Amino acid sequence: MEKVKSMDLIKQIEKLKRNKTIYNIINTRIKEFEHLGKSENNKLFQELSFCLMTANFNAERSIKIQNEIKNGFLALTQKQLENKLIKLGHRFPKTRAKYIFEARKFLPFLENVLESNEFDARDWLVKNIRGLGYKEASHFLRNCGKKNLAIIDFHIVDLLSENKLITKPKTKSLTRNKYLEIEKELQKLANKVNLNLSELDLYLWYIETGKILK
Repeated sequence: MEKVKSMDLIKQIEKLKRNKTIYNIINTRIKEFEHLGKSENNKLFQELSFCLMTANFNAERSIKIQNEIKNGFLALTQKQLENKLIKLGHRFPKTRAKYIFEARKFLPFLENVLESNEFDARDWLVKNIRGLGYKEASHFLRNCGKKNLAIIDFHIVDLLSENKLITKPKTKSLTRNKYLEIEKELQKLANKVNLNLSELDLYLWYIETGKILK
């Protein structure tokens, strides 16, 4: 039964890869990630702020807020940023404004972080930037062109458990060890369908939600 379910997911991914529209959108998105990773620090910080906003919040709404605030993530005071997030409907405006404001002190290091090994970079981000867990740090690095990190949220956990690739964790909050354990299973799946983890995430997200975001 487990092999059958796993093969069902593989077949879905392979079918989507043959869909030229979806294939081209995903390839374009990957190129956008690579381009962003070569940007200057203020662009990188906007993306970091986006990832800080996505924790326990809707990704699409976070994208809209990011597009509204842009350079304000660096220019606004903490209180101005909080008020902006309230106006734009973020679920946790005070906490996220604080995390983003505090993260500014790491702005000079972002380019260097991206030049380091992606696994070391992720550990550094989680250790130093409040509000970034392994999912959010992986999301930031993937959106900046890193290709070997998994973005593991409840959508992905549900999809993998439904396909008998993992046993669903009892809590939504994943420890580092549990995160890395699931990431290994995703890497196995990626190898089977000849994708890197960055590409696989976009296909899995589409299977689970019908959307290709970032």
